[in-house]
Amino acid sequence: MGNSIGIAVMGASGRMGRMLIDTVNASDAAHLVGVTERPGHDWIGQDLGRALGGAASGVMVHDDPLEVIVKAQAVIDFTTPEATLAHAQLTAQARCVHVIGTTGLRDADIAALDASARHAVIVRAGNMSLGVNLLTRLAQEVAHALDAEFDVEIVESHHRHKVDAPSGTALMLGEAVARGRGVDLSEVSDRGRDGITGARKPGDIGFSAIRGGDIVGEHDVIFAGAGERIVLSHIATDRAIFARGALKAALWGQGQAPGHYSMMSVLGLA
Repeated sequence: MGNSIGIAVMGASGRMGRMLIDTVNASDAAHLVGVTERPGHDWIGQDLGRALGGAASGVMVHDDPLEVIVKAQAVIDFTTPEATLAHAQLTAQARCVHVIGTTGLRDADIAALDASARHAVIVRAGNMSLGVNLLTRLAQEVAHALDAEFDVEIVESHHRHKVDAPSGTALMLGEAVARGRGVDLSEVSDRGRDGITGARKPGDIGFSAIRGGDIVGEHDVIFAGAGERIVLSHIATDRAIFARGALKAALWGQGQAPGHYSMMSVLGLA
C-alpha cells in the first residue's frame, strides 16, 4: 500500500468506531489493519465487513488490543478511560502513535498518559474537530483580553446517550479560558447550581450541560459583561468531523518525537 499508514480502531461497534472505520477506509493516506471490541461482544472473532452487514474485509475483530496494536502505526481510541490507559501502555511499548478522543479522564489518568508519552506520541483532545480547536484558541484570546468583570459560562449540548458531563470539549474550553486569565480551572470551576446558591462568585467559570435527542455537539462560550455579551459558538452536525480530525492527528504523529500533544500542535497553533 505504498506510504499508506496502518490504523487500528479501538471500539469498532460504537457510533464513533463505525465513523472512524469509514473515514480510514475512504482515505488514500491510511488503511485499516485491525479493530477491537470489549470481551464478550458479539463481533469478536468475526470479519469486520461481515459484522457491519457487508462483504468480507479481511480485517478481524479482536478482544485483545495487543493483537491489533502490533500491526499498526497509529491507534485511534474513543473508548473509556480504563481502556484507554491500558491501550496507552501497549502503544508506548510498540512506539505507536496513540490518538485519544476518550473523555472523562481524571488528573491521575492524564498523569499516567504523560508517563506513556515519554516513549511514544500521544495526541489527545476532548474534541478533534478543526472548528472546535479554533474556538478554543479564540476563547483563550478573548479571556486574556477581558478582565474578570466579564462572567464566563460554557454551555454544551449533546445527545441523550452521552454519559459524562461536562463534556470533554467543554472542559477543554474551560481550560483555555483559565489559561487566558492566568488561573487554575480547578479553583474557579462552577459546575453545580441548584436551589439557593447565592450570588455568582466573581471570576468563576460556569458550566451547563444539556442532554437530549440526537444532538451531535454544540458549545457556547459566553462572556457576559454589564450591558454586553460576547458569544463564541461551534455547532457540529456530522460526527465525521471528529473522525477526520482524529485521522489527521494519526498521520501528523508519524515521525514526531515522543510526547503528549494536543490538536493545537497538529494544526500548527501550539
